[in-house]
Amino acid sequence: MALRLFASRAASRLGISLLPRSYATVVGDLKYTDSHEWVKVEGNSATIGITDHAQEHLGDVVYVELPEEGAAVSQGTAFGAVESVKASSDVNSPISGTVTEVNNEVGDSPGLVNSSPYEKGWIIKVDLSSSDELNSLMDADKYSKFCEEEDGKH
Repeated sequence: MALRLFASRAASRLGISLLPRSYATVVGDLKYTDSHEWVKVEGNSATIGITDHAQEHLGDVVYVELPEEGAAVSQGTAFGAVESVKASSDVNSPISGTVTEVNNEVGDSPGLVNSSPYEKGWIIKVDLSSSDELNSLMDADKYSKFCEEEDGKH
């Protein structure tokens, strides 16, 4: 019990939500889509990747299709794909904007999406077109509940 309390307090300080049972990690300061992408906005720049929940369901990622720098992305539309040993899945943009940087490391080492989905496994950075689009995304609590409900259906 003391260990669980310690872990809960540590996670809270780090901005991570710990879910009961073995649900995926959800980071507190990100926004999420119902197709399991995350976005972290800093000023006018947005970093985008797939969630821990998504990578767990995909299994070992073997290929990440990346867009070109300068490409336009639109909220809710695919800009790339992630392929695993189990499946292939489009990666949709949570927001609209222009791609300013792609993470070539995930192109060379796609397993980063599995081992570090919120840090080293990010996919693109975008110059944000409209911060108003963030209002349609889920915060960490809503996303956690969404994942619980979704997993309960399977």
